[in-house]
Amino acid sequence: MFVYPSGVDVSSSALRFLTQQLRRHRRAIGSRWRRLSAGRQALLTLAHLRVGHTYAQLAAGFGVGTTTAYRYVAEAVELLAALAPGLADAVRVASVKAFVILDGTLLPIDRIAADRPFFSGKHKRHGMNVQVIADPFGRLLWASPALPGAVHDIRAAREHGILDALTDADIPCWADKAYRGASGTVRTPYWGRWETLSAGQKAVNRSHAKIRARGEQAVATLKSWRLLRDGRCDELTPPTALAA
Repeated sequence: MFVYPSGVDVSSSALRFLTQQLRRHRRAIGSRWRRLSAGRQALLTLAHLRVGHTYAQLAAGFGVGTTTAYRYVAEAVELLAALAPGLADAVRVASVKAFVILDGTLLPIDRIAADRPFFSGKHKRHGMNVQVIADPFGRLLWASPALPGAVHDIRAAREHGILDALTDADIPCWADKAYRGASGTVRTPYWGRWETLSAGQKAVNRSHAKIRARGEQAVATLKSWRLLRDGRCDELTPPTALAA
């Protein structure tokens, strides 16, 4: 086995934050001894989420069993998921913004329980559908629980109650054509061939494109963490406590 130095491009504050959460959890459950300290467990978890090291690689690097590495990661992710803001929290934050950006993304998965529910026809691969709300600067405000990749973005937004929540709070929302037909405060690009659109409609669509590009920044933040690894993780809320 070869051993080599490696680095994780995560701030030390993220490591300290997760370490503190793990220490509190261990005290709460009365865990007296672990093979790894809370700090080492936090580092193991971040290496998996950020870099994508497999459980076998983590086990070899940290001197624990593969099952222990999996259990450590699952425990830490569950703690982070519990800290993630809910939709109501995101709406309260968004209420002071000029507008928000709604976008959906497909997080690829390695293993699947059944082919069809997790296969996205748009992306031509298996994955999980996650909805993202971002502020006007592209900063991540909220990420939804995951749904199978076959679910369309507008259906996912309705199932999570995003459209109703934004409309009830009267928050302007910019979204792409995948949300065409959404009512309330959601604004989507004009539909039709470019040459058939009026000058005003073309200007609006250009504005849409610029604003949605900021929303992609929030999606990129979410994708930079390996939040979903297989079809069994669809009940986890992405740990936006670290992603934000």
